Amino acid sequence: MNATFELALAVLCFGYPYVMAWYWIVGGVMFQWLRERHEPPFDQPPALAEYPPVSILVPCYNESRQVDETMMALDRVAYPDFEIVAIDDGSSDDTVQRLEQLATRYPRLRVVRMARNGGKSTAMNFGALAARHEIIACIDGDTLMDPHALTWFVRRFQNDPLIGGLTGNPRIRNRTTVIGRLQIGEFSSIIGLIKRAQNVYGSLFTASGAICAYRKRALQDAGWWSPHTITDDVDISWRLQMVGWRMAFEPKALAWILTPETLRGLWRQRLRWSEGGSGVALRAFTTLFRSPGYRMWPIWLNWLVSIVWSYAMLVMLLAWAVGGLQIGHLLRLEGFGFFPGQAGMLLAVHYLLQALAASALDRKYEHGIMRTIFWVVWYPLMFWVLQAATAVIGFPLALLRRKTSGVWTSPDRGFRE
Repeated sequence: MNATFELALAVLCFGYPYVMAWYWIVGGVMFQWLRERHEPPFDQPPALAEYPPVSILVPCYNESRQVDETMMALDRVAYPDFEIVAIDDGSSDDTVQRLEQLATRYPRLRVVRMARNGGKSTAMNFGALAARHEIIACIDGDTLMDPHALTWFVRRFQNDPLIGGLTGNPRIRNRTTVIGRLQIGEFSSIIGLIKRAQNVYGSLFTASGAICAYRKRALQDAGWWSPHTITDDVDISWRLQMVGWRMAFEPKALAWILTPETLRGLWRQRLRWSEGGSGVALRAFTTLFRSPGYRMWPIWLNWLVSIVWSYAMLVMLLAWAVGGLQIGHLLRLEGFGFFPGQAGMLLAVHYLLQALAASALDRKYEHGIMRTIFWVVWYPLMFWVLQAATAVIGFPLALLRRKTSGVWTSPDRGFRE
């Protein structure tokens, strides 16, 4: 290889994670200083001047195993006026029967039944049409919403009329395996930190589909949820911002979710995220040149660099495997490569700083998170490897995909006792 090309490749591969770590740390600290510093604890929300009614949408497909605990948690929500709209999307198990039984127990619950599986986006649109209220909160069928989450969502909407959508703060429920424990680190040292930073810098890549809220008129302006995407949360977040509404992160709107605890389940989930995110970014390109689409340029360019970085990592791995890339010599760092050395130690120090900063920011929302610091420290490394691998495969899949099949399947929920 040409020495200049090798140097540029090495700088990109190992420099991008360093730069992004500090980009997120600085943004996260700024968010804490500007928004969280003087806020009351998440379990002691201040009284609101008024409590407008809220509709909570719960799309369900084969959720029989967890729908009872989901509805039980919603019944404990400490908000005076809300309804629950559960949408059964043509489940093949007894989900709809369980929902109808639960409706007799919980007066706030209404069940909407779809004749056949039309996909999560179609179910959400169906539920939004049935919703009676302007503010719509959305959770997944396995999500346990914190009792005060609605109050924090409504407070944020009331404080800023330009916000059209909010993403909450999902936390991990299942922690019986190493993969589950590693994801504790992801949702603090990666996802929480990224959302804080993106909020400060002006735009969000995506809301969390597991816990989010929208103004109904913002959804209408954005064209509702598209059935032609495999990541409905990413798609609606981009389209909502590109018609002029703002998205924001509300860390005190907590929810507890189930995540994959097998390598296969985690891989399939992240490949879908990568393919869906790439599809949204590709479709959005032509609208970036029109106001208010320009606000998405930082997010779009970051996505583009991450794709280039992923393929650069693939090239470097192949070159290193055949012994044709002398990275350590070029950068004057012995041991610089795919095994620990001086650069590996430097990267580990960055991961440690990132994990400590993120855990410090999240400790008020999850007691004992500092005790999980061992898992938090190592997840950034796993995150970068997983992101590169899924991007390399997901990007061409997004280029080739024309439209979705319109159906969905129940994701890997992990193991539970």
